[in-house]
Parts: sequence; C-alpha cells; structure tokens
Amino acid sequence: MQLNLKNPLVFFDLETTGIDIAKDRIVEISMVKVMPNGEEIVKTRRINPGMPIPPESTAIHGITDEDVKDCPKFKEIAKSLAAQIEGCDLAGFNSNRFDIPMLAEEFLRAGVDVDLNRRKFIDVQTIFHKMEQRNLTAAYKFYCNKDLANAHSAEADTMATYEVLKAQLDRYPELENDVNFLSKYSSFTNNVDFAGRMVYNEKGQEVINFGKYKGRVVEEVLKSDPSYYAWIMNGDFPLNTKKMLTEIRLRGFNKK
Repeated sequence: MQLNLKNPLVFFDLETTGIDIAKDRIVEISMVKVMPNGEEIVKTRRINPGMPIPPESTAIHGITDEDVKDCPKFKEIAKSLAAQIEGCDLAGFNSNRFDIPMLAEEFLRAGVDVDLNRRKFIDVQTIFHKMEQRNLTAAYKFYCNKDLANAHSAEADTMATYEVLKAQLDRYPELENDVNFLSKYSSFTNNVDFAGRMVYNEKGQEVINFGKYKGRVVEEVLKSDPSYYAWIMNGDFPLNTKKMLTEIRLRGFNKK
C-alpha cells in the first residue's frame, strides 16, 4: 500500500556504541525519506563516535573503530542532517524508545536546534507488537514473506521497517493510512521528555516519573524543592530531559 502522506516521512535506524542515551554515541545512521508522491531517497552515513566502540556492540552491528576512524563526527554533519529531516515526520522500529531519544541527544550535544517535539513519530515495532508480538526479522517474514538478510545493518533494517509498515497497512483495515493516526497508535507513552523521566498525567500536567517525587507535578516539585532542578542539571541525565525541565521552570517564572 502506498503511504498517504502530507509531509515527507523519514524512516531511520541508528547503530550505536551502546544503549545508554546519555553516554553512548551514534556510529551509523540510515534514512529512507519517502516523499508524498512516493519517491524514496536512501542515504546511509557512518559516524566517528569519538569514543571506542565496545566489542559487544561491534558483535551486533559489525562496525569497528577502524571502520569509522576517518568518518566525520556527528557535530560535523548535524546541520546537514537537520536540513534533511526539516519538515519531515519520523518512523522507525523501536524508535520512540531508543532512536528518537538518541538522535535528540546528539543534536543537543552538537548545539543544533531541532524541535523534534513538533514531529509525528511512527514506531513500527509498537504497531507490530500490538498486532503480533514479534521482532523485526519475524515481522519482515510475516508481513513481507521475505528473509531479512544483513539484519542489524542500519540500511537493511531501515528498508525492512519501511516495507513492513506498508504491508501492515495492507493487512489491517483498522489501521488508517494517515501519519497522525499511526503516530498516536504506535505511541505507548505520554512522555514529556524522550527518555520518559517526566510524563503527562490525565490532566495534561507534567509529572515526575521516577525517584522520590514520582507522580508529583513538576512545577510543584520545583517550587517546594528548588535544589531538585540543580540536581537534575548537574546529574547524569539526558540533555533533552534537562532542556524540557528548564522549559517548565522558565514557564513557572513567567507565571509570577
């Protein structure tokens, strides 16, 4: 089924040094930019993470320190990458929980202002798990009747994810061919920040989602315990979490 798009939709996949959003770095990014007219633009870039790639990560994606030693660092390609996804919605496999938060962190570290909160996100894994409860290789076999060669290669995984979403739309009539619907359907959470340290409650208020203040409204915590803000800002938290907390804090100042 051809995707019904108003904006370009970028399917992407990251290979990284690990799974810690605050500490690890991207070593490869692959994108399939699908235009509203159906045109597909494929681009894959290797990135020097500026840190050693652990052997356990290399064992998964096959990328070594030697492979990326002459590649640009993320900061060197951040502006061009931001331009490539400008005005686009984003899609991936497990992207809401990992790829989107990781990409947001890299942009923040590079000092490039990309407002990902304005984008629609489609997580094909979430749709798959709600419908069938399996992984990408099984999804590709189930929906497309193909074996996924080169699994954990960013480009192979990206292309497979794109094909799976189209096949899901063909298979399930209850899925609307609409980015807004798919974005809402594939979302498990109401995160304020990408890492989920803060979430929206049923009233639409931002609340703390961890630690001793879990369940407390963020603005109330910042008023009753001003040191909490400094603790977060000086702690080992994702930059996106710190950015969103700062926005809430500044909003509180403007109410005074």
